Amino acid sequence: MLYLQLFISFFKIGLFGFGGGLAILSLMQMEVEQYGWMSQQEFVDIVAVSQVTPGPIGINCATYVGYTTAGICGSVLATFAIILPSLIIMLSICKVYFWLNRRFQNNPYFVQTLRMLRFTVIGLIASAALMLIKPQTFIDPVSWIIFAAVCLFTVLPQLYKNKVTDIVSHPILLIIAAGIAGYLIYGF
Repeated sequence: MLYLQLFISFFKIGLFGFGGGLAILSLMQMEVEQYGWMSQQEFVDIVAVSQVTPGPIGINCATYVGYTTAGICGSVLATFAIILPSLIIMLSICKVYFWLNRRFQNNPYFVQTLRMLRFTVIGLIASAALMLIKPQTFIDPVSWIIFAAVCLFTVLPQLYKNKVTDIVSHPILLIIAAGIAGYLIYGF
């Protein structure tokens, strides 16, 4: 019965918890208090540990609550239950996208819409990158050159499609190249 309560509680949190990890903490606290799985002080301690542990705070809290409530099996179950709604939603969206892509791949309006969405995504990512530009991170002109090169190789394949631009602009290669350039220029 405890495992079923854990699963249902964390599935509900994952399904109805919008706004990220900190936003779902109140839902999680309500569930924890409802079933008496731990005291309020223990929950506060778990939140503090979850904030300093790498990874999403909501998933970290679910893992810790599951562990303190039902051991390793509870930990795995709570973690799985909190990510399951997102997994189901994303797989459903992917299924619809691939169905639409197969059905309308020759439709010029559909193809043009997808092409324009690529630029929209690039714009959103660029907006986030521009918000991160601070004097502490861009300390000299070389930082700007690396940033500009990565931006150029991100946009380039959207403008000109060929094998060279596809290879040069692969995201993993861009991350590795920027890391190597930063290491060579700035050292440790």
